[in-house]
Amino acid sequence: MQRYIASLVLVGALAAPVITKAAAPQEDRHEDHDRDRDRDRDHDRDRDRDRDRVYDQYHKDYHNWDARENQAYRNWYKENHREYREYSGLTPEQQREYWNWRHNHPDRDDRDRDRDHDRDDRH
Repeated sequence: MQRYIASLVLVGALAAPVITKAAAPQEDRHEDHDRDRDRDRDHDRDRDRDRDRVYDQYHKDYHNWDARENQAYRNWYKENHREYREYSGLTPEQQREYWNWRHNHPDRDDRDRDRDHDRDDRH
């Protein structure tokens, strides 16, 4: 009987590191999953932010495509009596026309900020 108990203790002592090692990757997998989920969320947020930003290659600047830019874009369509199309569907020539128009029609608060900036420079 003592040999039987001693054998069980020995098997338990030898099996403990194997069992512990087998359980550790399960915890690591959860940590890896959480890290991957966070990385994917950050990537999606960056991709959404980039999608809402448009590069104007003619004036070499970026524009945030937000509600204000969308309204300006629609105003450009109205002024030019065009049928509405998504910006991405415009030809490069039409995009250039839009950005030329846009740079000549800044938002009111942009003009106010520029005017205030100019006034500050004079004083």
